[in-house]
Amino acid sequence: MNDELRERIEREAEKHALLNAVKHESDADVGAIMGPLMGDNPDFREHGDEIPGIAGGVIGRVNDLEYEAKRERLEELAPEELAEIEAEDEEDEHDLPDLPNAEAYDEIRMRCAPNPNGPWHVGHARMPAVIGTYRERYDGWFCVRFDDTDPETKRPDLEAYDAILDDLDYLGFEPDATYKASDRLETYYDHARDLIEMGGAYTCSCSGEAFSELKNSGEACPHRDKESETVLEEFEAMIDGEYSSGEMVLRVKTDIEHKNPALRDWVAFRMIDTPHPREEASEYRCWPMLDFQSGVDDHLIEVTHIIRGIDLQDSAKRQQFVYDYFGWDYPEVIHWGHVQLDDYDVKMSTSTISELIENGELDGWDDPRAPTLKSLRRRGIRGEAIVEAMTGLGTSTTDVDLAMSSVYANNRDLIDDETDRRFFVRDGNQIPLAGEPPAEAAPPLHPNHEDRGVREIPVGDSVMLEVADIPDAEEDGDRRIWLKGFGCFRFDDGVLRYTDDDIDAVREGGVDVVHWVPADESVPVRMRTIEGDVRGHAEPGVGDLEPDEMVQFERVGFARIDRHETESDDGDGDEETVAYYAHP
Repeated sequence: MNDELRERIEREAEKHALLNAVKHESDADVGAIMGPLMGDNPDFREHGDEIPGIAGGVIGRVNDLEYEAKRERLEELAPEELAEIEAEDEEDEHDLPDLPNAEAYDEIRMRCAPNPNGPWHVGHARMPAVIGTYRERYDGWFCVRFDDTDPETKRPDLEAYDAILDDLDYLGFEPDATYKASDRLETYYDHARDLIEMGGAYTCSCSGEAFSELKNSGEACPHRDKESETVLEEFEAMIDGEYSSGEMVLRVKTDIEHKNPALRDWVAFRMIDTPHPREEASEYRCWPMLDFQSGVDDHLIEVTHIIRGIDLQDSAKRQQFVYDYFGWDYPEVIHWGHVQLDDYDVKMSTSTISELIENGELDGWDDPRAPTLKSLRRRGIRGEAIVEAMTGLGTSTTDVDLAMSSVYANNRDLIDDETDRRFFVRDGNQIPLAGEPPAEAAPPLHPNHEDRGVREIPVGDSVMLEVADIPDAEEDGDRRIWLKGFGCFRFDDGVLRYTDDDIDAVREGGVDVVHWVPADESVPVRMRTIEGDVRGHAEPGVGDLEPDEMVQFERVGFARIDRHETESDDGDGDEETVAYYAHP
């Protein structure tokens, strides 16, 4: 790499570091600026292995500046981009569009209707985030209704009921009411009986294949014109469990020639031999389909607005037939596209995650590699950050991409000011010290809060540095580095020799600022990340932090202290701190 290119990289890295630092009013971070830096300068990509090291030194110098000095320097380098940052208005209180016909209702009533087959993945958070936000805007009401009427295909997990309510609490919402559909079967039976007496439903013993052929050709089922009394008798036999799975269904009578075959005489109840896992519902064998159960409940609970996926448009049309029979008014409906997530290798699917856990490929629902709310919570990401990102997606009918970077940015805004800094060296090399350096280093706990004091770090005879931060002994030129919070050293013959240079070596001499830990007093750390475990050493004091406390490992990112444990099962090994990586 020639000097001209290196100078350009340093100049661009400084600009992006300043943009990041001024925008978030915090220290800049290598991980946070690499994307914008490389995006603005595609010709840098062939030097991708070298750029983080160059940028790291620049960022160290930027982070040593006070906020006003950062802003002034940014105004020199990129005045237009600084103006854009300062011109950004605060986000409007109402990111979401107004609910349709909201003024026509005395109270806005909505429902969140999860299938309790496992804790929530990240995509599930969109519904409670949006309806909870609407409730607050309209001073309305919302409930959680567990749609658990499929004990076979989407079999409920008994632990998921409480797990989902716990996830909802993590997002910052408390429902006004909670229901389990499996507690309400007698209500659905009563409405089915009423529908039969109206002539709006009939029992059918056709095989699935036989009915599908009739339906697709627009021909009526031979059972369609049964007398209501016969239909009632056979439906009561279904309730009493006199039929086996697949022998008999109850169909809603619609339009057998409807242009959409999916709406023709759809199934309202079917037989399932597999007992429900809830003891209270385990004796039932006649179960409503979701469209019937949900449609009846939405009316009885007086739901005014339903939000559902665009793929469920036919559900509203099916349910409309039932509403027409009973003379009910259908709720307002908003259809939206699916959320697609970046940053994860694991598919955002409850069944997939559950299978990976059962196979031992994931440790549990809170494994950092799992795209679940429990995982984000354990990583130290606040529910508020997720809600803000989800509401920002709006209610478009097209599929939308959720960049986890937006969640991370929201969380950074929430925690940066209160989170103290620490040093963490990944896979470090031990290097002896020479000269007469101070016996102790005193970096600040937080660069923007002098009142919090400093971290008193006893140094000893050697330090650990990350390999990328060690000057290249084969290259000519200045091999000085600044150990942050400690001082200036020159790397010679495998030794870091104290030079006693002042901070001007960084500000004017282009000396890189690096983080470090004392070799003798450091704390072994295992940091769990999306990509896997990262091992290293942190500065003294990290081993004394309380579980659940957040730290910012400088130049690495934010992490949540999870626990302190011994490395061997017999308890004779060294103690290690386990942290969960949150984000840059």
